Amino acid sequence: MSVDPQYFAQLYATSDDPWAFRSRWYERRKRELTLACLPRQHYQRVFEPGCANGELSAALAGRCANLLSQDLDPTALALARGRLADAPHAHVVAGSVPDDWPSGLFDLIVLSEFGYYLEPMQWRKVIERATASLTNDGAIVACHWRHSIEGCPQSGDQVHALLDEHLPLFPILRHEETDFLLEYWCRKPDSIDLDETCP
Repeated sequence: MSVDPQYFAQLYATSDDPWAFRSRWYERRKRELTLACLPRQHYQRVFEPGCANGELSAALAGRCANLLSQDLDPTALALARGRLADAPHAHVVAGSVPDDWPSGLFDLIVLSEFGYYLEPMQWRKVIERATASLTNDGAIVACHWRHSIEGCPQSGDQVHALLDEHLPLFPILRHEETDFLLEYWCRKPDSIDLDETCP
């Protein structure tokens, strides 16, 4: 992590929801758009680094058989574990990417609102490790704030430019607004997960 971990410790020292994930309509809407852009109704194994206090994690837990969420801040970890207490298939672990990348394969990796905290070379390693950790039909979804953040080595646009340049995957969806970018890539050019009983 390029930004000093103390930065996050200071944020959580004053609030258990420093980005207002629970209270702001902007955050709720963005979370719902992220979930809506996932073409499959259900994923087998999901990895979410930088899970913060677990608001997105709780939503993802309803769409998968196994969720692994990760954060480096002790307060965030405790909050996320509490948020996921009713989801026994969800696990929250300490660590930060790219160094603490988990083992095994995932059919969905969620890169949400943390790429700009990393230097470009570290972000390139995240991209490489994410690609190597995908199943044969795996996918990556990414969402980032587009405005500058003081002290961060990258902007959201730069984060997504590197994803677009270096992910060897099919671009399935790109949703662009003034405030954020939301993109989804997959190893296979999937369409919406249609029920087999449909004509």
